[in-house]
Amino acid sequence: MNLQMWFRWGVLMLVLGLLAACAGGGVKEEEAKRIYWPEPPAQPRFVYEATLRNENSLKPQSAAEKMRFMISGYSEKKQIFMKPFGIAAHNGSVAVTDTVLRRGFIFNFWRQKLYTFGVVGTEGVMVKPMGVAMDDQQNIYVVDIGRREVLIYDSMGMYLRSVGDKETFDRPVGVAVTGDGSRIYVIDAGGIDSQKHRLVIYDGDGQQLAIIGKRGAGDGEFNLPTHVAVAPDGTVYVLDGGNFRIQAFTADGAYLRSWGKVGRNFGDLARPRGLAVDRDGNVYVTDAAYRNFQIFNPQGKLLLSIGDEGLEDKPGQFALPAGIAVDERGFVYVVDQLFMKVDVFRRIPQQEAVEIMATEAAYR
Repeated sequence: MNLQMWFRWGVLMLVLGLLAACAGGGVKEEEAKRIYWPEPPAQPRFVYEATLRNENSLKPQSAAEKMRFMISGYSEKKQIFMKPFGIAAHNGSVAVTDTVLRRGFIFNFWRQKLYTFGVVGTEGVMVKPMGVAMDDQQNIYVVDIGRREVLIYDSMGMYLRSVGDKETFDRPVGVAVTGDGSRIYVIDAGGIDSQKHRLVIYDGDGQQLAIIGKRGAGDGEFNLPTHVAVAPDGTVYVLDGGNFRIQAFTADGAYLRSWGKVGRNFGDLARPRGLAVDRDGNVYVTDAAYRNFQIFNPQGKLLLSIGDEGLEDKPGQFALPAGIAVDERGFVYVVDQLFMKVDVFRRIPQQEAVEIMATEAAYR
């Protein structure tokens, strides 16, 4: 499947393609060099597509803006974020939480609009939003560490209801939901003096089904867990940050397996800060020490690492990566808190990768 075929999915594909064309640093669009991982002559698996910063990220550049970019290399970097943290994406909608601004943002590619939700003066106001998830109906689930509950909004950011309460949670920080919304998984990170380092499972109506784990280093135990994600086959993955590992559970919370250790080698974890799962069950983990994200297969084998440490705000370079999301089309969204951005990457289909390799070889 080539890039043009991806455009047929709709406005999301068109916008991302146009943004990517303008992402090169001060060169003409037709000469802009694409950024691949891994780099040719190896077969590329992912390509940088765009960066989300503000409402202008949703619209193609005007002729005047393109000319200014071509002449000076300058592109507007108006910021709407102060400290973005969590991110979720589905069907042309991307939701981002900001812990300092105490609100969420929705990038809606179909409407080419940016929405703000959970702000003061509205129902469902946020105190300190952390993790965020999205179901197949594009309902948005935000775990709020200040309110100690999960706030649920519709696709436009209108508040619907909440799940959990202060009696249940100490420090809820991560949330995941099944596509049909029938299961909601919440990470309670506890604290130094708390044993509530655990996974709490709810049904779609907000009824508590199970509490999994406690503080510890054994199978099914946690030490400062931070994120949770659900794979298409129902497997639940937990980023067990204080134990520097990923743990896998069944949909009901039965322990399956784990992998990971602290270290500085490929496949190790040093400062893990985000977790996501793609349509094939591969697990994505951002790491603030490595300034990248690593991709593992469901058994924990390292497949690829993407991104580089950057002192400058450039495509695919990170200073403080945090949340990560993967949508149903294979687009990967990575939050960088210091650069106050979301970088977007696309998974490259096999045939397109072959074409890229052939093109690159022709110019060598």
